[in-house]
Amino acid sequence: MPIKLGAVGHFGISVRDPQKSARWWIKTLNLKKRFEFPGGVVLGSDSVDIVLHTGTPQPDSIDHVSFHLPSIAALKSALAELKRKGVDIEDPGDEIGPEGPGSKNLGLWFRDPDGYRWELSVLAKSKKK
Repeated sequence: MPIKLGAVGHFGISVRDPQKSARWWIKTLNLKKRFEFPGGVVLGSDSVDIVLHTGTPQPDSIDHVSFHLPSIAALKSALAELKRKGVDIEDPGDEIGPEGPGSKNLGLWFRDPDGYRWELSVLAKSKKK
């Protein structure tokens, strides 16, 4: 029987200081602390959990991770909030754009204090035939 992947349950990244990184994620992206373990912290939302564990950050190990938002209004609101909080956003002045060449999905990209690249995006509405 073929494997059918479900929603992402959690993913983990190495960070210099899990407690400091956790504070950034909580303050910046409104995640909640789930629990701590020796050398790490688990944060999450209703959609995903992120495991921050002590180590050498490897931001080049993944290009980016995208989190979907429900609407373009939510994306614009998120951009304003990220700017207000002084987050390192890509493409200053032209932050929201297509996810890639020819994509109808829109997104914005930013980096956390450990250098990992993240995306907030809105999926294009498909036209019904």
